Amino acid sequence: MPNGRKKCVVDQISFDIGKGEIVALVGESGSGKSVTALSILQLLPFVKTLYQSGEVLFNNQDLMKQKEEDLRKVRGKDIAMIFQEPMISLNPLHTVEQQIGEVLKIHSNISGKLLRTRIIDLLTQMGIDEPEKRLGSFPHQLSGGQRQRVMIAMALANKPQLLIADEPTTALDVTVQAQILELLVQFKKSCNMSMLLITHDLAIVRRVAERVYVMKEGKIIENGATNEIFNNPQHSYTKKLLAAEFQGYPLQANDNAPVLMQGKKIHVWFPIKKGLLRRTVDYVKAVQDVDITIRTGQTLGVVGESGSGKTTLGLALTRMISSKGQIYFDGVDIGNFTFNQMRSLRRHIQIVFQDPFGSLSPRMSVSEIITEGLSIHEPYLSDCERNDRVIEALHEVDLDPSVRHRYPHEFSGGQRQRIAFARAIILKPRFIMLDEPTSALDMSMQAQIVDLLHRLQKNII
Repeated sequence: MPNGRKKCVVDQISFDIGKGEIVALVGESGSGKSVTALSILQLLPFVKTLYQSGEVLFNNQDLMKQKEEDLRKVRGKDIAMIFQEPMISLNPLHTVEQQIGEVLKIHSNISGKLLRTRIIDLLTQMGIDEPEKRLGSFPHQLSGGQRQRVMIAMALANKPQLLIADEPTTALDVTVQAQILELLVQFKKSCNMSMLLITHDLAIVRRVAERVYVMKEGKIIENGATNEIFNNPQHSYTKKLLAAEFQGYPLQANDNAPVLMQGKKIHVWFPIKKGLLRRTVDYVKAVQDVDITIRTGQTLGVVGESGSGKTTLGLALTRMISSKGQIYFDGVDIGNFTFNQMRSLRRHIQIVFQDPFGSLSPRMSVSEIITEGLSIHEPYLSDCERNDRVIEALHEVDLDPSVRHRYPHEFSGGQRQRIAFARAIILKPRFIMLDEPTSALDMSMQAQIVDLLHRLQKNII
């Protein structure tokens, strides 16, 4: 902690996973689920982590007592992990082929054409279209869902005995989610693979897990067979989690409200370059001739499979990437706005990105991240006034204001997403583009964030 004190984030927990069994670990964001998973393979920062007690037995060998060189032989081969944040877990300087190939080459003698064929097979199994074209792609050239599927392909490449899946389907659309879950279940059956499934999606737990452990504030508070936990929960916290599953009715649209954001014939193609001179040989046609209209006070949903162009369309509308077509904001054509013109408009147009860790600077504290927009658009505010605005924004997203002096890596994925929300709402924008805004959040926090967005909509209009 910043004040030098230590915080116990996982407290005397015990659990077991049988051969060929799928065990789920559920709980709210920040409850210690991911820390537990990382501890199994000792992937937490050694300098900042202290293991007071306990043991991790894998095939009757205590991994806590293993040397680093021995652990390297286990990681990626006997025990593999699907990480929660694919954008920061994948190397931005290596292609898809290099990254999957590295996992295979470290633990086997495969190479050459056989290696390339194996990589293409894995990508095909993951449901990635035109896998051969994706071999030379870098992580930033893929959608969030495609990056997640590459991460899953790397984890399954060596057919591990135990798969630790930390939110494995968070960035995936429902179609691919079902496909990946089916694939994981098939791997489990064919290879007798065990799986520790960490997720906030209770529907996934109900569908694939055989046993469930419920975690709160670093402790296991309830466990049992999946049917037993869902049909007859004993602990009040478990009942609260189950009660938070979404229910509701669609809102009535106001078709007479003035148009705020409009796109006409939006067109975004990305060139595919090859060869020494990097000549364009083809294009990825991400968005083609799309018309879209968003009215004041309206919530418009854009849905589609992973890689269908949803994020690209949003980035084009907010002028974060180049595009062809016409873009209007409040009746003004902003398609040809200069950098300075867009800079002044940014306070009214905010974005919450799909990957909260990748969009938060690791070198800035929470307070600095949230106040960055204020420094640009409201430079006349005093330090005291800025601090008050940060505290107000953190309260809005249900975060303790005392955390404002900490850094992004000290938070769970869900907590980082709430920080991203605080950064977006502090300027009280007129338009917010939300890219998978609740994918990293547990059910109870999703409900809170949706309520927050409804409140903000009413207050801003």
